[in-house]
Amino acid sequence: MAFEKAAFGPEIAGLITDRLPVLGPGSPDAAMRQRLAALTVDKAFGGRSVADREAAQCCLSALWLWHDFLDESHRISQETETIDGSYWHGIMHRREPDYGNAKYWFRRVPRHAIFEPLAVAAREQTTAAQLDEPAKFLAAQKSWDAFRFVDLCEGIARGRSQCEQIAREIARIEWQLLFDHCYRQAVGAL
Repeated sequence: MAFEKAAFGPEIAGLITDRLPVLGPGSPDAAMRQRLAALTVDKAFGGRSVADREAAQCCLSALWLWHDFLDESHRISQETETIDGSYWHGIMHRREPDYGNAKYWFRRVPRHAIFEPLAVAAREQTTAAQLDEPAKFLAAQKSWDAFRFVDLCEGIARGRSQCEQIAREIARIEWQLLFDHCYRQAVGAL
């Protein structure tokens, strides 16, 4: 999957940095706080007509999360009562880390349009990797298993898995696929 941040317009593209996100809470990027705080749906979408405001709100939640502002991301995703909002909410709690709460929110996402492409991407990422037992599912799953990924993140945090680099790469792909999905839904391109 080629993630082209320029496709989202200059306002959003300028906020998506080339970083490999952490699996845990991270440290908020203070240099981005003011830009993120000034971001509204209308400003973020640069004059494009917004067909789905809840999906647009998910994009804002995602951008806060990208820069490790978990509380701000949480406020938005918590108020977005859609499957996409629940997905962002689950990712935020996975990173917090509150693994049980993450699974609660992922139960509200029984199926999602990104599950299959995410599973494919995870298999591709793990082709040449040495996977330990907690990470082996990544190479074989047909559809994304958000619960097992939560378990993997917890295993990494507790020292039961050494596959942090792969997990971070997959978490970035997950963010990109979900962001792209929400953006296209917001502008009515789905």
